[in-house]
Amino acid sequence: MPVFGGSSITLFRVAGIRIAVDWSWFFFLFIVIIWLSGFYGDVLDEPGSTDAYLLAVLSSIGFFGSILLHELGHAFAARRNGITVRTIRLWIFGGVAEMDQESDGPGTEFKVAIAGPVVTALIAVILCAVGIQVAGADSFRDALEMRLTAETTGVMTMVAWLAAVNILVLGFNLLPAFPMDGGRIVRSIAWKITGKRGAATRFAAGLGRIFGFLFIGLGLLWIFNGNVFSGVWLAMIGFLVNGAARAASRSTLSEKLEQVTVAQIMDPDPVAIPADLDVARALEEYFLRFGWSWFPVVDRAGTFLGMAVRDQLEQVEEVERHSVQVESLIERRMDFAVRAGAGLDTLLGNAQLRRFGALMVTDEAGRLTGVVTIEQLGRALQA
Repeated sequence: MPVFGGSSITLFRVAGIRIAVDWSWFFFLFIVIIWLSGFYGDVLDEPGSTDAYLLAVLSSIGFFGSILLHELGHAFAARRNGITVRTIRLWIFGGVAEMDQESDGPGTEFKVAIAGPVVTALIAVILCAVGIQVAGADSFRDALEMRLTAETTGVMTMVAWLAAVNILVLGFNLLPAFPMDGGRIVRSIAWKITGKRGAATRFAAGLGRIFGFLFIGLGLLWIFNGNVFSGVWLAMIGFLVNGAARAASRSTLSEKLEQVTVAQIMDPDPVAIPADLDVARALEEYFLRFGWSWFPVVDRAGTFLGMAVRDQLEQVEEVERHSVQVESLIERRMDFAVRAGAGLDTLLGNAQLRRFGALMVTDEAGRLTGVVTIEQLGRALQA
């Protein structure tokens, strides 16, 4: 979903992924802490106490930690499927993993979309298990339903609140409202059935617009009933979902490009280095001969393994080059390659295409069958 404009603040990095916060996140964090301080003050019967404020801060950290883990689920699933994720941004409406490219197929779309909800479900299950183990099923159920009893403690209530919030986040995200997770899952299923990304996107976007209007209507109803903050928040989500779905439903260049496959524009005769070749021969017979800075590497069956980069091979001492195989020095990333049957829209935004000026093309078995260059993509875009 879209994020408010403006600069963001980097908090830290996880596995090379930048974790940043939008300015709106600080406002929401402040509101959550203030609201929870009052809530825990009632639980402890100590309004305005330090303990209530501490529980509010810890709950806020746990809540945003859950959102971050949810987005990391998307990010790691995307990486496993060859999609680069550079930044996860937290903002007033949760978080978003910013991916460099779209999924190359319905299977990838489903895996990336479902990963976040799976993480959230696991968090909820773990919190519930801990609460039941410590407090007992009946007492924890009372805390989960926010019923205050004599046995209710601040820590138990915090665990129950975090469990309840993750259950709500899970349910909300699984609503079939594109571009939310549930909407992307629906798109992946429709894409699988129809074989057309554009048609699937329009279908999921149509559902997204319906839910967007429902969110707006429900938000306005809450406002009229006095629940102003929650109503405004839900109505704003409705406007964002509706706007994003409306934009996605429009016919775009990406939709036209998906009708042209990579196989139609690729060079079908790529030059590749055998994986068992030694570094000395690779430098002499390939890099010096052709003058290129990189080559794909394949095994004896022709399976694409990764990329050999000249700078990395030249770092090997000359006396050792005859005893070191190229396979031990190659870079292995899924986004170095694209399937021959994928649409050209899958190439847009690919970071490795920008880096090397080309991507390797493989068949369903992973064998190298061609290479597609940025010049070939450019000619297709012009056409």
